[in-house]
Amino acid sequence: MGNLSPMMQQYLRIKESHQDHLLFFRLGDFYEMFFDDAITASKELGLTLTGRDCGLAERAPMCGVPHHSCEGYIAKLIRKGFKVAICEHMEDPASAKGVVSREVVRVITPGTLMENNLLQEDTNNFLCCIYLVPDETAGAGSSGLVFADISTGEINLLDLTAADDNAIMSELSRYMPREVIFNSAFLSRKAVAKYMREKLSCTADLVDDEAFGNDEAAATVLAHFGKDSLDDLGLAAMPRCVRALGALLHYLKDTQKNGIERLITLNIQEESKFMALDQNARQNLELLQTLRAKEKRGSLLWVLDKTRTPMGKRLIKTWLSQPLVNPMEIDKRLNAVEELYRDEILCADVADSLGGVFDMERLMTRIVYGNATPREYKTLEQGIGRLPDIKGNLDAVKSLHLTAIRSDIDPLEDIRELLVKSIQDEPPVSLKDGGVIAAGYNAELDELRALVSGARDYIARMESEQREQTGIKSLKIAYNKVFGYYIEVTRSNLGMVPETYIRKQTLANCERYIIQELKELEEKLLSAHDKATALEHRLFEEVRVSVARNLGRIQRTATAIARLDVYLSFARVSLDNRYVRPVVGTGDAIQITEGRHPVVEQLLGSLPFVPNETLLDTSDNQIAIITGPNMAGKSTYMRQVAVIVLMAQVGCFVPAASANIGVVDGIYTRIGASDDMTTGQSTFMVEMVEVADILKNATRNSLLILDEIGRGTSTYDGMSIARAVIEYIADKNKLGAKTLFATHYHELTEMEEDMAAVKNYNVAVKKRGDDITFLYKIIRGGADDSYGIEVSKLAGIPQWIVKRAHEVLQDLEDGRPVREQKRKGRKAGAREDFEDIQISFTQTSEVEDMLKDIDLNTYTPIEALTMLYKLKEKAVR
Repeated sequence: MGNLSPMMQQYLRIKESHQDHLLFFRLGDFYEMFFDDAITASKELGLTLTGRDCGLAERAPMCGVPHHSCEGYIAKLIRKGFKVAICEHMEDPASAKGVVSREVVRVITPGTLMENNLLQEDTNNFLCCIYLVPDETAGAGSSGLVFADISTGEINLLDLTAADDNAIMSELSRYMPREVIFNSAFLSRKAVAKYMREKLSCTADLVDDEAFGNDEAAATVLAHFGKDSLDDLGLAAMPRCVRALGALLHYLKDTQKNGIERLITLNIQEESKFMALDQNARQNLELLQTLRAKEKRGSLLWVLDKTRTPMGKRLIKTWLSQPLVNPMEIDKRLNAVEELYRDEILCADVADSLGGVFDMERLMTRIVYGNATPREYKTLEQGIGRLPDIKGNLDAVKSLHLTAIRSDIDPLEDIRELLVKSIQDEPPVSLKDGGVIAAGYNAELDELRALVSGARDYIARMESEQREQTGIKSLKIAYNKVFGYYIEVTRSNLGMVPETYIRKQTLANCERYIIQELKELEEKLLSAHDKATALEHRLFEEVRVSVARNLGRIQRTATAIARLDVYLSFARVSLDNRYVRPVVGTGDAIQITEGRHPVVEQLLGSLPFVPNETLLDTSDNQIAIITGPNMAGKSTYMRQVAVIVLMAQVGCFVPAASANIGVVDGIYTRIGASDDMTTGQSTFMVEMVEVADILKNATRNSLLILDEIGRGTSTYDGMSIARAVIEYIADKNKLGAKTLFATHYHELTEMEEDMAAVKNYNVAVKKRGDDITFLYKIIRGGADDSYGIEVSKLAGIPQWIVKRAHEVLQDLEDGRPVREQKRKGRKAGAREDFEDIQISFTQTSEVEDMLKDIDLNTYTPIEALTMLYKLKEKAVR
């Protein structure tokens, strides 16, 4: 250290406290990085690596980014899993003596982002804190989970009394945090750590156990919320959550330094309040994104999200991830949706008024932290300006939730008035540029600005006076940064210069002078500029404090706007797509008439969707075994039932002619499987692990969607496992859950004769010779065939393979050895084996070919209509 320059010594002292962070060290207009940080940043950001003399024999590796455009670079580093410590000047470098004082003002981590361009507008950015009770302690294995989004001020607490790996992973999948912090006892949960790393791609950090101490955490929580006891917060009976919350607040104070008072919305979540949805169910039902492409298009969110505000876009995601299980609460939501649904004029008026509301939650975060730009204050003002119209549109509403929303919306006229009066209509991007505070807001500032803007007039007037007094007609007053203001006299007029002039500079053609009056005017003008700048900063800070002081009012209003936005979205989607209000109750039956899959229906466009009926209960219709060929629609149908149930319990109308939904406490799915290469688990092993988890966690009130159980092993093993699973589910003393079970094991259809709870269904298929047509209709009874060979033909398998497969199948069904294929004297494998391939010199269109193959006498009305749509599409192309 002794050999290093003073500035580099300062750098290393600060870096010592931030070993795990990339240190952005402010030097002038740049953030510089040195040594290993510079090498890392150069590689990750594609920056040129240079060097700086530091007092050592070798130059210190160095790279940097401009401070005014650093956010893009920081965003790249955060996405790559790094944490960035921002080290700023703590004094003006121009007036500093020696090394400029510097301190780290903030540590930016994936879970503590608040900058708009680093966040997704429609997605919460959660930081999770987990406190796991150590094994040697009473209540071992239980845990407290806290999910906080500092960009919106939201805190969610969940107390897990039986916090096994699946329970924790289920909650992590519900909130999808970007960053997780935890106590040392959590290190034993290897499976959860693997899940966070591979599935969530979030960063994870161990926090010192002292931060989780019972007394320390409680004191931190009470101090933050300004309460005298945990009873005042409803946390007296939740010690695990208090420990987790205290540690989270401690972490935020350590990394963010200030502004954590933004966290004011405390939501205590109960395990029994929401439907259980594990990661598999969320993925298989494609609630927020598609399973393969990970896109919004093609998901349930894509269909239902017609929200107009960023707050609404985030809330609708939360609601889809947390369906309710209390029928009364569900009905209250449905009442709100129905009131909007039945009044299209109200729908249109509310939609129009919501259109001008910006992200009030995240704007307030930036204001509280002092990061908001002047233009963002005007954005907030514009959004507040829409509130009276929104509130006025709700004057006549009657449903409980809409009237509550109207009550919660504060027009905030006083805040808008303050912003209108204090901030210019079109302020600059940055406060340092000046011109932010509006004219007329502060008399002193107006005077100072008038003095600065009138400087030219003052100088011109003094110049005219000096010319008149001295008789020097060419005398002029000018300015430069070295001397400030000065009087310039040409050499031919030097004899006329008064004795009161003080010579400052001699040039080839002139002399430059100053006078006392000019220096006094200069000091007055320059000090006016500095005073105006300082006063403007002070006034802007006063406005910030005034707005931040009303955080609670603005947050409550923003939350109400978000709820209204989601109800409006549900109503508009229901109107546009002919959805109906479901009847949701405490019964055990799920009865759906002419149900449709909301996403597939949208993707089909002009093609008709074939609706289907559903009847499930916990007695004679508990398990539906569904058979039929691949591609016929079994999986779509099962997903459709699950999605309709979920939509109903979210509080949305559903795609059906009618729907009576007995509330389910969880939806569990086993659809599709693949090898898990990281653990060496085969497709079958993955499948069995998923089935085991379902059977362990599901209850009698759950809905199970099981597709092709047992297909990953030999036929008899798979069939045996599938039958045993059905028997276990059907046994009311073991499980007794409502179940849709798709299978290719036709032998399982025999279970209907032995078990009253089992009913057989199949997907209707029309067969003509080797050709089949899917009718997509679920009908009673088991399928008479798997149609595997016919489906392979539809998939484009060459005709000779299809023909040979029929020959092999016939041999197997007749119980004789498979005969070798007849070669007709041709060489085995010759190209001539592709039979029925002919070269035609007569060109026919695809539509003509399809028309020739149609046998009108065998087509049902729905088949004919479907074919007509297909022909039209071909003709248009």
